[in-house]
Amino acid sequence: MTIARSLTAGNRSAALTAVCLSALMFGLEISSVPAILPTLEQVLQADFIQLQWIMNAYTIGVTMVLMATGALADRFGRKRVFMASIIAFGLASLACGLTESVAVLIGGRFLQGLSGGAMLVCQIAILSHQFRTARERSMAFGWWGIVSGVGLGFGPIIGGTIVALWNWEWVFLIHVGLSIATVLLAARGVQESRDPDATQLDFIGVTTLSVAVFCLAFYITQGAQLGFANPAALATLSISIASLVAFIIAEKSSARPMFDFSVFRIRPFSGAIIGSVAMNISFWPFMIYLPIWFQAGLGYDSIAAGLGLLAYTLPALVIPPLAERLSLRYQPHVVIPAGLFTIGLGFMVMKLGSSGGDANWLTMLPGCILSGVGLGATNTPVTNTTTGALPPARSGMASGIDMSARMISLAINIPVMGFILVEGVLSSLRANMPFETDPSVFRPLAEKIAAGTAGSPGFGASDIIVRQALAEGFGWVMIYGGVSVWLLATISFVVFGRRRPIASV
Repeated sequence: MTIARSLTAGNRSAALTAVCLSALMFGLEISSVPAILPTLEQVLQADFIQLQWIMNAYTIGVTMVLMATGALADRFGRKRVFMASIIAFGLASLACGLTESVAVLIGGRFLQGLSGGAMLVCQIAILSHQFRTARERSMAFGWWGIVSGVGLGFGPIIGGTIVALWNWEWVFLIHVGLSIATVLLAARGVQESRDPDATQLDFIGVTTLSVAVFCLAFYITQGAQLGFANPAALATLSISIASLVAFIIAEKSSARPMFDFSVFRIRPFSGAIIGSVAMNISFWPFMIYLPIWFQAGLGYDSIAAGLGLLAYTLPALVIPPLAERLSLRYQPHVVIPAGLFTIGLGFMVMKLGSSGGDANWLTMLPGCILSGVGLGATNTPVTNTTTGALPPARSGMASGIDMSARMISLAINIPVMGFILVEGVLSSLRANMPFETDPSVFRPLAEKIAAGTAGSPGFGASDIIVRQALAEGFGWVMIYGGVSVWLLATISFVVFGRRRPIASV
């Protein structure tokens, strides 16, 4: 009996370690890659739009599998799908680390996103199945949350350090070794489980939602080059809108929909989902561009830029326990909008800190910390509210809608912020470049500056003009992040209302 208990405990430890390692890999691939984008621009000769796709391919891949993976894992086995996703993630990371082609890197990042999203969904299902008592589950999810936070929070400095000590390839290759260790631990410790009542995959819902998100991101990213009124661009936008309409019709007519739109009648759920969207309109997409400002705008190396990003992400790891206590005392309908307002305040303070010729990491620090504090105050209450607002039997769908809202918002706002950045730089160049400059060079120059090539601008632009243009472009992005999150904070507060209705879906 003692031996059996010991083996069970050992298996649970191996399973928890496997889940935590996969969570670490997932988080690192979101937060460490932004720190190496300036390096990729130089080494691989990637342009600004390609840099956006290097990041966005991952988030679009995650979005495409979030809802589908739960159904597949329930039907074919959570351990089987989890191990397959780990192996796929390792192979995709190997392809990313060995390539010298931007196109292959983007494709590898998309495969990382597909497998990473599958890992993420399986992590939650495995912990819920394998740790049954309240005490065990609290411990398991506690460790999972800590390790996930480490991956997201310390990724920038880890990525910057790897580039400084070795080279950019190891930001991806490190996951090959981690994947091998993770799959061995999962093989030993994770128990196979499935849902005997699992139905067939909602193929129509998954396909239409994925096409809608991809086409909208493509339209925003490529629109400036193609022309937003270009027939090809408009066709892409039309496909996105048609796919979204088809998705809504399919889900409303399905007996077991992937998205049950009736849950949005529950005000706490809808208010919290707006919080999910707001965080990924502002905080997370800006983390992709912030390293460019630290390196090209302020002149820091990759390690110093990583430390600057750490000031942006680290508060989000420290604040959640306080946020939970505040939620119990003041309720999420106050805490979530207040956290969102703090994120917006941080963006406005960063805007002030980036203005003028004396901008440096000290002038940026207060805004970075404020934004991180706001995220930490919002993130956990949002998750707890979305799952707690619905009956326990529907918590899986609530979690899926929450994660989908986050990833879809992120996938769309990476190109939106990139577009705003380029347009801000372009506006400054048009105002400050010599009168005789050929207007056709403005946009290529703006994209080069936005990608971080301030040290060798060309086209006759002085360093002062380039620095001013980059500062103005980032100023536009910071204003967008601040105003948009403030607007959504207001909407969230109104949707929540003063009284919390009882869930009755």
